Amino acid sequence: MDSAAVTPESFNFIVLFMRADWVVKLVMLGLAMASLWSWTVILDKTFRFAALNREANRFEDEVASGKSLEEVAAKEGERPRHALPRMLQGALREWRDARAKGVATDTQTAFLIQRIDRVLDAAIARESARVEDGLGSLAIVATASPFVGLFGTVWGIMHAFQSIAIQKNTSLAVVAPSIAEALFATAIGLIAAIPAYIAFNKFSTDAAKFAGRLEGFADDLSTAIQRRLAERG
Repeated sequence: MDSAAVTPESFNFIVLFMRADWVVKLVMLGLAMASLWSWTVILDKTFRFAALNREANRFEDEVASGKSLEEVAAKEGERPRHALPRMLQGALREWRDARAKGVATDTQTAFLIQRIDRVLDAAIARESARVEDGLGSLAIVATASPFVGLFGTVWGIMHAFQSIAIQKNTSLAVVAPSIAEALFATAIGLIAAIPAYIAFNKFSTDAAKFAGRLEGFADDLSTAIQRRLAERG
């Protein structure tokens, strides 16, 4: 390409992509797909965490309203979608089974509390795994994209130097478009990596906070069951 052919349009993103080497094109397409996937996860997690916390607020208000735990659990139906009512129903199920069998000794009471704690811990583990699903892909995009983009840049620069050697022309007008094509791959890599990195850290914090919220509810629920057992004693 001579200097007369170099125009501002030569550095248009579409032109840079179309003129790039096929390896660089594959890198750009892969990074674009990774970015699209990461944004899909970001949007899904944004709405999901908002819904989870909104539902948790509603349910905690319901529990704190003064109604009995059985009444609150019954109101949520047999198969609630949120973790908190499922935890409540699981604890009450263990309580009803123990009451039907008759909890008399301290040892039986201790076993009941252990069973309830195991039920609650299992529910917390399942819900934590559910809310963390997809964060691994964000971590991969965040860490791998810059290096994939750098590979495309190195390959593109090698190809540019090869073209310079063939044309035997080191003019900036000859070098600049080819170098721009190569650097464009790094730019796409950063465009994919930066939002994924920010979102991964944010959602990891949100997941930890939600897990802590579940653990706090489990502690309160276990305390309420122990209080019932003490009153029966």
